[in-house]
Amino acid sequence: MAVAWSMNLWTAVKVWETLIRWVVSCLSVARELATALRAGVSNQIDPEMLALLRVLLTPRRRCSFTKLPILNYPLCYLNLPYELQLDQYHSISQPRIAELAIPRLDYTVNQDVARSNGMITKLSREGLIVEARNMFDEMPDPDVITWTAVISGYIKCGMIGEARKLFDRVDAKKNVVTWTAMVSGYLRMNLVSEAEKLFDEMPQRNVVSWNTMIDGYVRNDWIDLALSLFERMPERNVVSWNTIITGLVQRGRVEEAQSLFGQMPKRDVISWTAMVAGLAKNGRVDDARMIFDRMPERNVVSWNAMITGYAQNQRLDEAFDLFARVPVKDLPSWNAMITGFIQNGDLKRARKLFDEMPHKNVISWTTMITGYVQDDQNEEALKIFLKMLAADLAKPNQGTFVSILGACSNLAGLGEGKQIHQIISKTVYQDSAFVVCALINMYSKCGELATARKMFNDGLKSQRDLISWNGMIAAYAHHGCGRDAIDLFKEMQKAGFKPNDVTYVGLLAACSHAGLVDEGLKYFDDLVRESSIDVREEHYACLVDLCGRAGRLMEAFDFINRLPTKPSACVWGALLAGCNVHGDSKIGNIAAKKLIEVEPENVGTYMLLSNIYSSSGKWSEAAKLRLKMKDKGLKKQPGCSWIEVGNRVQVFLVGDKSQCETKHIHSLLWDIHGKMMKADHVEDNDFLMEEDLLVT
Repeated sequence: MAVAWSMNLWTAVKVWETLIRWVVSCLSVARELATALRAGVSNQIDPEMLALLRVLLTPRRRCSFTKLPILNYPLCYLNLPYELQLDQYHSISQPRIAELAIPRLDYTVNQDVARSNGMITKLSREGLIVEARNMFDEMPDPDVITWTAVISGYIKCGMIGEARKLFDRVDAKKNVVTWTAMVSGYLRMNLVSEAEKLFDEMPQRNVVSWNTMIDGYVRNDWIDLALSLFERMPERNVVSWNTIITGLVQRGRVEEAQSLFGQMPKRDVISWTAMVAGLAKNGRVDDARMIFDRMPERNVVSWNAMITGYAQNQRLDEAFDLFARVPVKDLPSWNAMITGFIQNGDLKRARKLFDEMPHKNVISWTTMITGYVQDDQNEEALKIFLKMLAADLAKPNQGTFVSILGACSNLAGLGEGKQIHQIISKTVYQDSAFVVCALINMYSKCGELATARKMFNDGLKSQRDLISWNGMIAAYAHHGCGRDAIDLFKEMQKAGFKPNDVTYVGLLAACSHAGLVDEGLKYFDDLVRESSIDVREEHYACLVDLCGRAGRLMEAFDFINRLPTKPSACVWGALLAGCNVHGDSKIGNIAAKKLIEVEPENVGTYMLLSNIYSSSGKWSEAAKLRLKMKDKGLKKQPGCSWIEVGNRVQVFLVGDKSQCETKHIHSLLWDIHGKMMKADHVEDNDFLMEEDLLVT
């Protein structure tokens, strides 16, 4: 009996020893595999280790022997809290690795380090990088996961310098993931040369490293370098192919993209969708539909890409038909269709679909607001914005604030603009360069130029970019402050910013409005000599306007005749406006005829020419022109103005007598007119002529 009991005890001890060795072996193998996967070096995994792990992880059938208590414990009792950062890209040479059900855990044997890693990663993800760094500094022996987590945290917070300092420390623990994170960080900051240098220095690279560098080239519009790197890759996965194909189609190189698409050893739904979107974007919507119909499987993104393609090519009915057939619509589906309607000028159908949406996000609201602003329905844009705030289901973002501030600018709604500024000041967007520029534009167009300049000086001290400089120059141009615009332009150049086409539009407009002809001609010559900037129609129109305002009409006319391209409506319109100011009916008649050829339904052209005839005493020609307008059914929109008094907006239309104070207002106007006549500011017949035209 004693011997039997002793043998059973000895057997049990041996079983427990075997079990413990098995668990330790399992954890060791899992840790090594996790490290390899985390590093992305799947081709360096020992096949024997992988085979062993498959055996260890393969479910076993029940055996007849008695189960040991430890095998019944849940896996979470092993206390492995850190989520393993498995890369989303998998090696195509080892496809089965991606199929293994590896827990997203940190298999660090030292559980104190594992717990610290989990906390550091959590803090880094939440942007609490200072706290993460403090915890890192207190750790006696951080492992490579810890180092990578803190470096990645710095990168996420935009602190690439701090990340590099930590990366370059002598005691730094780095693997391929750490190196790739640094390369990605430089690319996110558009520091491509630094990323290239680091990529070349990498002791080892995996497919993720190559994909990261290729994607960086694509995002920075260096598609040829991306293609060269793609061709040098020792191995590629589906992400590699998708990245380069997307880059090619985005730049109109559809034939090359199609060739690569045909060479792909394996395609996923992203590959097919990239080709659909690329073909449609480049106007080949029927070819895109053929690819779409051939897709072995589709997801909602594929449907949305095809809908957007139809909408971008003005085929709204086909887009809407496809939208109705989408098996499961998501928010982007609704937003894509609404955007399509707006882009094609069908705001009514866009609003109907917007009201039918089961759920709306910030993109939905912003799209409708932008649509109304673009259609010059600024009051409706403000109403939508107020509904968005009242619903409190989506918070405004940067795009929302830029669009709604545009509505305030168009309405000269200073009160509304100030209220929106107050809302912005309580958000993270108060330091956004785009939002600050929109505020500068709003204050400028509302007559608050000093406030606009204060916003420029204070709101953009640390992050002035070319957009903000252009915005302030345009503000000075709007108010005719040509000298201030020129001084700011010179200050911008001293700060190291190179002007672009938009800069010159603002600068030339400022010279035109201030009568600085010689300066304007000089800057136009500088623009023409600048080979990196394409001269656009807006630049030509500014120069014509500059000469026209100064009375140099023949010079402007000769300039138009020498243009390398056919003059646009804005160019002829600028010349006609100059003729109207200086009463030149000869050149004005030519400009008007050219403008009518381009825009036959533009009533403003007829009105300007009629004013030119009247001011030069050609009453019969003016009368004939007004009869022609009547025959064409053209009618000038009545003049409209408004003023806010006592928190109420008072609106005035020409010929409208519904205003309760009409008699007093007219009496005051005639009194002012009489004083202006005595001061020789206006001739009586001009005043009557203009009033008569406006009331008609």
